[in-house]
Amino acid sequence: MAVPEQQLQTWCNQGATVTAQATYASVQAALAAPAAPIRGKPFDVFLQGSYRSATNIYGDSDVDIVVQYKDTWGRDLSLLPPPQVQLYTQTYPNATYSWQQFRADVLASLTAYYGAANLIESAKCLKLAAAPGRLVADVVPAITYKRFNYFLSDAVQDYVEGIRFHDRRDGREIVNYPKQHIENGQAKNGQPRTGGNYKPIVRMFKNARTYIVDHHMLPAAAPSYFVECMLYNVPDHLLVANRQQAMRGIVEWLRDNDGTFFMCQNGVTFLFGPTPEQWNIGAATGFADALINLWNNW
Repeated sequence: MAVPEQQLQTWCNQGATVTAQATYASVQAALAAPAAPIRGKPFDVFLQGSYRSATNIYGDSDVDIVVQYKDTWGRDLSLLPPPQVQLYTQTYPNATYSWQQFRADVLASLTAYYGAANLIESAKCLKLAAAPGRLVADVVPAITYKRFNYFLSDAVQDYVEGIRFHDRRDGREIVNYPKQHIENGQAKNGQPRTGGNYKPIVRMFKNARTYIVDHHMLPAAAPSYFVECMLYNVPDHLLVANRQQAMRGIVEWLRDNDGTFFMCQNGVTFLFGPTPEQWNIGAATGFADALINLWNNW
């Protein structure tokens, strides 16, 4: 027996957003406060994750916020021929303000505003505790990252921009492309591609994931980011307003297609691979099998 249309429509609903926006505004205010060490430095603050993508569901709590310093950047020059690499290194000397210094200044700024008791330094972010009217926030201090396609001069160059930060446990460099993730999700959700059906269907599958975990049909939760990226690879014509038709068509497509070359929603990195920022294809297959079981045995 199929999952009822009414249940699927309920799973498509978006969770609350007001407190997430208040949390984001609070962090912006903290970083712009007169006592903030990073006040006046060139940085951007922006939401990422499910709240920014409008794919948050009921029960989502942590708000993901990036603080990106713009005048220091990491780079990938692997696509450049040797003369362009040499020209790049001659044009740009090594930065004098590092990610480590920027992270320390972000931490000091948040501590001055919220107090040390409200902050925990985790491996990848600064975790701000919840308070009345404020959710838990994972604040990621990062520098800009540039993956160069060509470099001819300071004025003539092309690159894909991301962010770079480090895992404090082992110093491992982590590169993400959150702005491309947001832009590509908006494009897939809009006209003429899916007519606003993509994001509700992402929420539907995230809620289905929660259901099958709660009912012991899946041993471990599939991370929300990976679920969204997996669905980004689904052909647009399967993302339709009839939610039963959509769920069945998507699950059958996932069953029949090898995900080896699935891309993350950022369109830059592969979804499956060996790094901690990639998904295990076996876990994804287990998730798809659990969805089939849910559909067949509701």
